[in-house]
Amino acid sequence: MLSYTGLLTGQTLAQRTIDKLGLDMSAAELQERVTATAKPDTVLIDVSVLDESPVRARDIANTLSDEFVVMAKELETPEDGSSPEGRVVVEQRAAIPDRPVTPKTLRNTALGLAVGLGLGMGLAVIRDRLDNTVKDRETLEAITKVGLVGSIPLDKDRREDPAIAFDRENSAIAEAFRKLRTNLQFLAVDNPPRLIVITSSLPGEGKSTTAINIALALAETGNKVVLVDGDMRRPMLDKYLNLVGVVGFSTVLSGRAPLSEVLQETGFAGVTALTAGPTPPNPSELLGSLAAQKILSELRAQFDYVIIDSSPLLAVTDAAILAANSDGVLMMARFGQTKRDQLAHAVRNLEDVGASSLGVVFTMTPGRGNDTYSYSYYGDDSGRSASDRSSS
Repeated sequence: MLSYTGLLTGQTLAQRTIDKLGLDMSAAELQERVTATAKPDTVLIDVSVLDESPVRARDIANTLSDEFVVMAKELETPEDGSSPEGRVVVEQRAAIPDRPVTPKTLRNTALGLAVGLGLGMGLAVIRDRLDNTVKDRETLEAITKVGLVGSIPLDKDRREDPAIAFDRENSAIAEAFRKLRTNLQFLAVDNPPRLIVITSSLPGEGKSTTAINIALALAETGNKVVLVDGDMRRPMLDKYLNLVGVVGFSTVLSGRAPLSEVLQETGFAGVTALTAGPTPPNPSELLGSLAAQKILSELRAQFDYVIIDSSPLLAVTDAAILAANSDGVLMMARFGQTKRDQLAHAVRNLEDVGASSLGVVFTMTPGRGNDTYSYSYYGDDSGRSASDRSSS
């Protein structure tokens, strides 16, 4: 029987079948499509033919069987022409199959779904293990050693226009800043912080937009607020609020103009601005000078709140210098972007100068918009100019 199975898949029988059917293929190609299997403990052989056409598969199987019967008779007939000792018959003819044997669509689909689901879950677990960014309150507070005082949701409108019109807006982001304002006022009821530095570990974490809207939220309740651009290396407030940027903080520090002449109205009731002015060659020295402390003291005497938008802590030392001379610091941490080690390093920089940390603010968090849940954009430190606005 093993010899017969070898003959069924051999070259001679393949060529006979090709000649009989006039197939356009070689004997070797047909051999690859034929499988012969002898059933154990029987004299039966199963022959299978795999082909793209079900009709051709049937024809090849039947012709191959017929040609094998002829070949077996030739081999089994003695030379003297007497009756052969063995006889081969076709027990069952091949029929046209009603469905393909491959591909097995249902099985493959189920297998693909199972493999895809497994890979997806595995990748999600690996990504979560390797993710070093801050995404939850517990991690944030454990690293900074202070409480979460605000969570600012994403808002696509803030990309084009960072300032929120609190007098007519009740969006999710406006309410988030109102809550942040309330939390700030309750941090120290008897002696609330009035000179507040806004900073972050790295650029792009929303500190400038946050500084602007904290100032506007405080002014909404009748406070007189001055917004100071303490980032002399990369000033943004003049661009965000359409202010004059050629004079400002550095101008006063260099003695080229008095403070009263460089303060600018922002177009928002209750909010005055002191832009950064021309970029000096020594920002850190200027911000750490007695002249800078005197200017901040004058602003504190004139206004209810002084909000300073400073540079990132890990980029330069400017923010740490300002923080040391303030009532407290608000640290920004961008959801899913700020890395844990970066945040920890920034906190150590504040601790090294003895700055008082008021709390940490989560920026760009997933949240609800006005009507539906969405992921949108929240302005960062590289935003564009705000549109012209007038006070109401």
